[in-house]
Order: sequence, then structure tokens, then C-alpha cells
Amino acid sequence: MNRLDEIIAQKRLEVEKLLPRAAKLQAAAGARNEFRSLARHLTSDPHRLGLIAEVKKASPSAGVINQDFDYLTIARTYEKAGASGISVLTDEKYFQGRLDYMTTIRQQVDIPVLRKDFIIHEAQIFEAVVAGADAILLIVAALDQASLVHLLDTAHAYQLEVLMEVHDLPELERALDTDARIIGVNNRNLKSFTVDLATTEQLAEEVPDDIILVSESGIKTVDDAARVAACGADALLVGETLMRSGNLLIDLPALMVEKPIDRLAE
Repeated sequence: MNRLDEIIAQKRLEVEKLLPRAAKLQAAAGARNEFRSLARHLTSDPHRLGLIAEVKKASPSAGVINQDFDYLTIARTYEKAGASGISVLTDEKYFQGRLDYMTTIRQQVDIPVLRKDFIIHEAQIFEAVVAGADAILLIVAALDQASLVHLLDTAHAYQLEVLMEVHDLPELERALDTDARIIGVNNRNLKSFTVDLATTEQLAEEVPDDIILVSESGIKTVDDAARVAACGADALLVGETLMRSGNLLIDLPALMVEKPIDRLAE
């Protein structure tokens, strides 16, 4: 069993515990009517990359990333530094996240907040809406096509935007067969956890211009950001690099590089 399969098996156990609350969560989700658009914030400056800054204490590949994990101060600093949105890890077992981190952050910032987790059931979507998410992540590798479409449609029905994550061409083709509006190319293979920025370079040319393309994982330097911008990325999702930063007010905006002139002319 690879790491992704292991995590999904754990999520099924968590969903079983969530199901008794699903009806109440669905009713509460339907009553919410205030959302922030991640897509709009990511593309608010057509000349520069948008950036989703991630609040992440730990990961299976890196272990504990930030020992002094003041998640709320981190999120506020992300906003002050100019982030387009904030991604919050809510998985507890593998990433030491919590759903209430996201709820508290959403109450304290004015930019969109994305729930970063392994969503496999609509009850998790209702939970995300009630907890304050503006967007969620759907991982193509974790879902069959029928489930992917159903969860995307459910999210849209409850006014959530979706970052749909792929890491190879077959997954991208599956994503493009849906109504996905934001596609993230994960440069980290979720089965082996190896990272290669060439993944974005290889897939970007297959993504239509009307879809927002986000490059995820492995963005460590300004040169890395410029590399994915050159091949067509509209935005970045950056976690570990920012969580280890000694000066977010300098390091975060530096990654929001200008898009190449030839891309702006298209």
C-alpha cells in the first residue's frame, strides 16, 4: 500500500464517524451565503503570479516543519505579505492539522481560505462549508471519475470553489472532462512523494487558457517561481518554503513573480 492509499483508508474511517452528523451539516451548509472567490483573488493582478500560502505544521515527507506553530499569526502575516488566499491543512493524523485552525483563520483574515484535506465524501464538503471554507481541494488520484464529478458538483452547489489536483497526463485529462475551473499540478508524486518541477512544465501546455493553473509543491526560490510562470502557471501553492521562512514579508511577495511578457501578449 502506497502512502496515498494509506491516507485514503484512514479518511474512510473518519467519514464513517462523520456520517451521523451529515444531515445536520448539510442543512447548515445550505444556510450559509457569504463566500470569497479564490479564482478572483488568484487572478486579480494579470501581470503577476497569484499565490496560495499554506498553513502546515507537518507532513509525512518532511515531519514537523514548524515547531513554534502559531497558525493564526502565520495566516495574518500571509495576508499582510500579499497572499491571494490561504490553504489550511485540516488532516490531523498525517499533517497535524485541525479543522478549527481553518475556522479561526477564516474569521481573522479577509482573503479566501481553502480546506486542504483528502475529500472523498460529500459529508466532508458540508463540514467544510460550515467550518468556513471558501474552497476545497479534490485530488484526482484519490477518486474514481464518478466520485470526482459528484464531489465537484456538490461543492459548486454549496458555493465552494474547487482546486482540482493532478500530477500526470491521465489525471489531467480526467480533470478536463469535468467542470473544473482551477487545476493544480502537484509537482510531488503522492505515491512516491518525489518532487519534480518538470511536472508543471509537461502538463501546462495541455491546460486551456480559460482554466486557472496552479503549480503546487517544490517551489523554493524565485527562480523556481519564474520557471513555472514561464511555462504557463497562473499561480502557486507554497507551504513548506513559507513555513520555514525567516521573513514572510519579503519572501512571500518575492515568489509572486511577473509573468513573462510573451505570455501577457497572448
